[in-house]
Amino acid sequence: MNDDDMSPVFGRVLSAMVTPLTPDGSEVDYAQAARLASHLVDDLGHDGLVVNGTTGESPTTSDDEKRALLDAVVTAVGDRASVVAGVGTFSTKHSVELARQAASVGVDGVLIVTPYYSRPPVDALEDHFVAVAEATSLPAMLYDIPHRTGTAIPEDMLIRLAQHPNIRAVKDAKGDVASSSVVLANSELAYYAGDDAMLLPLMAVGGVGVVGTSTHFTGLAAREIVDHFVAGRVQEAVMANRHVLPAFRGVFATQGCMMVKATLGLRDFNVGPCRAPMGRVPAGMAEEYAELLENLGYGA
Repeated sequence: MNDDDMSPVFGRVLSAMVTPLTPDGSEVDYAQAARLASHLVDDLGHDGLVVNGTTGESPTTSDDEKRALLDAVVTAVGDRASVVAGVGTFSTKHSVELARQAASVGVDGVLIVTPYYSRPPVDALEDHFVAVAEATSLPAMLYDIPHRTGTAIPEDMLIRLAQHPNIRAVKDAKGDVASSSVVLANSELAYYAGDDAMLLPLMAVGGVGVVGTSTHFTGLAAREIVDHFVAGRVQEAVMANRHVLPAFRGVFATQGCMMVKATLGLRDFNVGPCRAPMGRVPAGMAEEYAELLENLGYGA
């Protein structure tokens, strides 16, 4: 876990880590997960990881697999990076169970996504977040991603929830910096960009870092942007952002976890395929992205 008292609760540069699978996708490859986690932390500037998030294919992994994966990652990097467990589902009861399971493994926090598909009314949504946040004593990060869940977390709700001692942060994939600015102006929530390209824009209004996807490859670039901005070197942060922006955006030429896994496979990280319903990256697309990364200086 990050011990820097000046750093936000979960650190500043995190990846929503993919879940390595065996070549046929039938089993989680825990040894490869530990290797990937160590690479992200030791080589690519991460001070935190989100495990069992949706980029980690949490809808397709069992609770037992989730527990074992958290244990592998905490064992590998938990002494030098924050490990945040994705525990959100569209069932409050199940999310509470996953939060307690994660706490028993020794993670540093939980990520709670807005319940997807069911779209509960506002009062029930707030009750859901509180119930999961109170399931453990761990700090919680709310995940606001309305284009996938169908529901945005209202500004006034976020400001109220910020008063809860366990609710400490937001992974912001709303794509509305003005709305995020309102919450940041009226709370002490730590805001993390949930879209890589929104890192610098969000920091400009008070954000603290990123929970990224391309950061499986561009972690050092994200770290450079953050460090420049925090030190007041705004123009340097702008130039660093301009340089890495094609990579930040290019990872989403197809579904993010698919692109990351395919590109890692080109770099001697045998993380396997995605489980259905996710498919495979179209022929040549991962190679094009890998070439882009090489040309920008983010080689293996």
